[in-house]
Amino acid sequence: MAGRTMTRKAFNSTMAGIQDAIAYAEGDESRAGRVIRIKPVDVKAMRSATGLNQHEFANVSGIPFNTLVKWEQGQREPTGAARLLPHVIAAEPRKVMRIARTVQSVNPRT
Repeated sequence: MAGRTMTRKAFNSTMAGIQDAIAYAEGDESRAGRVIRIKPVDVKAMRSATGLNQHEFANVSGIPFNTLVKWEQGQREPTGAARLLPHVIAAEPRKVMRIARTVQSVNPRT
């Protein structure tokens, strides 16, 4: 009997979460659990602060070149964890580039 109660509780909790997500997606921000907004950053200025051109920066940072270009042109914005990356680089460009270079390895093509 206890197994069913826990299963029903888990189901109800999951359904409540889904209903909140749907309501939020439809514009009801009062149903959001926690919303974190990361302010936009001028990606081109951030890259310029490193002293690197687009190709160099893309190679060092691991950001695909085409993605970087689209970010700089305002055609796309970073999503997910990548939204924070430009802010970190803008705050400490030299330090981030130094760290990026130390963690990279080059694998020769065979």
